[in-house]
Amino acid sequence: MRNVSMVTEFILLGIPHTEGLETILFILFLFFYLFTLMGNLLILLAIVSSTRLHTPMYFFLCKLSVCDIFFPSVSSPKMLFYLSGNSQAISCAGCVSQLFFYHFLGCTEGFLYTVMAYDRFMAICYPLRYTVFVSHRVCAILAMGTSFFGCIQGTFLTTLTFQLPYCGPNEVDYYFCDIPVMLKLACADTSTLEIVGLISVGLMPLGCFLLILTSYSCIVFSILQIRSAEGRRRAFSTCSAHLTAILLAFMPVVLIYLQPTPNPSLNAAVQILNNLVTPMLNPLIYSLRNKEVKYSLRKVLQHLDLLSEK
Repeated sequence: MRNVSMVTEFILLGIPHTEGLETILFILFLFFYLFTLMGNLLILLAIVSSTRLHTPMYFFLCKLSVCDIFFPSVSSPKMLFYLSGNSQAISCAGCVSQLFFYHFLGCTEGFLYTVMAYDRFMAICYPLRYTVFVSHRVCAILAMGTSFFGCIQGTFLTTLTFQLPYCGPNEVDYYFCDIPVMLKLACADTSTLEIVGLISVGLMPLGCFLLILTSYSCIVFSILQIRSAEGRRRAFSTCSAHLTAILLAFMPVVLIYLQPTPNPSLNAAVQILNNLVTPMLNPLIYSLRNKEVKYSLRKVLQHLDLLSEK
């Protein structure tokens, strides 16, 4: 991270074109953030407390909930801090941390969605081999693999961005430190790094999406072979939640990083959708369509009510 010390701190200018709306945005984003934390913690409690949910599918859902707790926590606390009237300054180390953890957790989620598609593929297309190919050991390896490769991607993109000299302007025209806005502040030619970063950021989600698409093409073909209408309905119901979450996760990445001409206002709106709204919706997506999760959640809430009455 050479030359970063030339600039001791950066100033986050916030969401473009929202001057005078700080109080409204603070209340709105605080609600989103707290709802996200509460919803994902409830999903975690529901899965951990119910032995019926100790299966590979819910194990991966549990890890997704953990990611959805930490992912919005990368940028939301600082954003809420300065929306409440406090300093907009962020140290260089804080900026590096934001960029690394944003891409580390984002890439981990992308790999995790791919693993979850593989899990559904094995469960529906090869049910008799499912326990062999998706054993507890395989689940642990796949879960660690998502974090490992996410860490590699996050480290690569962070090193790529902060190897540049930052010696002049320090105003980040955004609400957190991300690659496109940081490259604008560098005191060097960034054209080559922009192309490398674009390829790196674009190839990962594209590769994951193609693997997911392949898995679900096979899944749909297998479901159509099921003779029972009830069996087809249950299989489609199991997969629909995952597909909805995938679309919500991957579409913002495409809109932000693969658009030919960046639009700051559009980027900010889509980024907020990706950072706050999607993690908030995931617990609803996975619980409303799943009777077992709803039943376990009901038990958790009843237990919490009993504890509060004591």
